[in-house]
Amino acid sequence: MREQLDTIKHLYRLSGILVHPTSLPGEYGIGDLGPEAYRFADFLRDAGQHLWQTLPLGPTGDTNCPYQCYSSFAGQPLLISPELLRDDSLLSGEDLRDKPEFPEEKVDYELVKEYKDTLFHRAFERFQAEDFPELKKEFEEFCLNTDWLPDYAMFMAIKKSKNGAHWLNWEKKYRKPTKSQKTVIERELHEEITYEKFLQWLFFRQWEALKQYANEQGILLIGDIPIFVAGDSADVWAQPKLFQLDKDGFPTVVAGVPPDYFSATGQLWGNPLYDWKYHKKTDFAWWMKRIETQLTMSDIVRIDHFRGLESYWEVPADAENALAGKWAEGPRDAFFEQIEQIFGTDLPIIAEDLGVITDEVRALRDRYHLPGMKILQFAFEDDNSSYLPYNQPYNCICYSGTHDNDTSTGWYDHAPEHIRDKVRRYMNTDGSQISWDFIRTCFGSPARIAIVPVQDLLCQGSEYRMNVPGVADGNWAYRIKDGLLTSDIAKRLRDITRLYGR
Repeated sequence: MREQLDTIKHLYRLSGILVHPTSLPGEYGIGDLGPEAYRFADFLRDAGQHLWQTLPLGPTGDTNCPYQCYSSFAGQPLLISPELLRDDSLLSGEDLRDKPEFPEEKVDYELVKEYKDTLFHRAFERFQAEDFPELKKEFEEFCLNTDWLPDYAMFMAIKKSKNGAHWLNWEKKYRKPTKSQKTVIERELHEEITYEKFLQWLFFRQWEALKQYANEQGILLIGDIPIFVAGDSADVWAQPKLFQLDKDGFPTVVAGVPPDYFSATGQLWGNPLYDWKYHKKTDFAWWMKRIETQLTMSDIVRIDHFRGLESYWEVPADAENALAGKWAEGPRDAFFEQIEQIFGTDLPIIAEDLGVITDEVRALRDRYHLPGMKILQFAFEDDNSSYLPYNQPYNCICYSGTHDNDTSTGWYDHAPEHIRDKVRRYMNTDGSQISWDFIRTCFGSPARIAIVPVQDLLCQGSEYRMNVPGVADGNWAYRIKDGLLTSDIAKRLRDITRLYGR
C-alpha cells in the first residue's frame, strides 16, 4: 500500500476534488464519515481522480468555522457516523429511527448538535454498561497513546459545565489550574471527561478506516492546517506560553490580514499570535507534533496562510479593524529546517500563498520546493496575470476556486462584462456551462495538481458557496443533495482528466 501511494504522489500530473465531509449527503443532517463518504471515494475513483481535499477536521465553535476550532489536534464529533456506531452495536436500529426532518442542502448545526449529542450519549452509556472487550481495549490504548487528549477532554468538559463560556471567563481554578487542581477537576468531571475522550476515539477510529479505504481506491487525502488557532481553544488554555498573552491569558496582539481581494479594510481574525521566540527555543516541538498528527490523518497537508510563516499581520488586541496592524517577522527558515530534519526533504506540504505575497514569501516557498496555489477566478482581472494558465509553473496547484471563493458559475454571473468576454475568448466558449469550462482549463494547465470544488462539477451558483469571507453568519453549511453526483458526471470528469494526462 505504501509503495502504491508513493507512486501516486510522484505521478507527473494529478487532479482531485475539494469537498468537506460535512457537505456530503446523508440522513442525519450533516455529511459524516459513514457510507456516503465511502460512496464519494468510489465516485472519485470512477471519475479518475487521485485527490480528495478537505477543510480542517477539528471541533468547531459557535460559528461552525473549521478554521476556528477548539483544538489543533482533536477531530470534529459531528462527523461521527451514527450508521457506523450501529454497525459496532453501540447504537441500535431503533435508536436511529426517530430523527428530525433535516434540510437536504444545508446543515442546521443547532439541530444536528442536539440530535447527535443525544445519540452519542446513548452510545457512551451502552459502551460503559455492556460487554465490548475489543472496543474497550482499543479505547484504552487510544487514551494511553494520545498525549493531547487529557487537556482537550478536560477543556471541553469544563466548557460544557460553564454553558459554553469562553475559558477566559471561567473562575481562576478552572482558567489556570495547578497540577493538584487538575486532579480535583478530573474527579469532579470524570464522566464528562471520559465522554469527550470517547468521542475522539470514535472520530479517529472512523476517520482512519475511511482514509484506508480511500487510499485503497488510489486516492490521497489532502488535509488543511490553519496557521493560527482559536483563542477559545484547548491549545491556548493548556499551553499559554506558546502565545503572546498577558498575565491573565488575554492576547496582547491578534491575527489578521491587510486590505486584499476579499476586504477593503482587511480581515481581523482575532486569533492570538504565537510567541515564535519561545517556539524556536523548543525546536518548534508543538508545531512538529501538530504536523505529525496531520500527516497521520492525511497524505498531504495544506498550510493555510503560509505567508504568516515569513511575516504576519500583527494587530493590537483592542483594534476595531485590521487597518491598525503591522508586519512582524515569522519563524522563516528555522521552522522549515526543523520540519526537514524530522520529516525529510520531500515535504508533502502545499503552501496557501494567496493575499499579499512578497518576493520573500515566494523565496521561502521555493527554497523548500513547496507548491503554491493559482486560482483561475483571479486570472482574468489583470492583464497577463500570474494566475493565467500560460504563466503557471509546474510546481503549483491550479484551482478553479477555493472554499472562500464564489462558485465558478456564480463568479461568472456576477463578473463585469469585459471580464466575462475575456473568459469566453480565453476558454473559447459561449459560457453556457462555464463551470465545466473552468474545470477543463484548470485540468489543462501546466500545474502538477489541479483541484476543483465539488460545486463546479454540479454547475451550482452563488447560493451554494461554502464561505463568504467577512460575513459572520450562514457559512460552512453547504451540502450536496443526494443523487447529484451521477455516473454521467463521473464519466465526463474522467474523460477530461484523461484528455489532459492527469
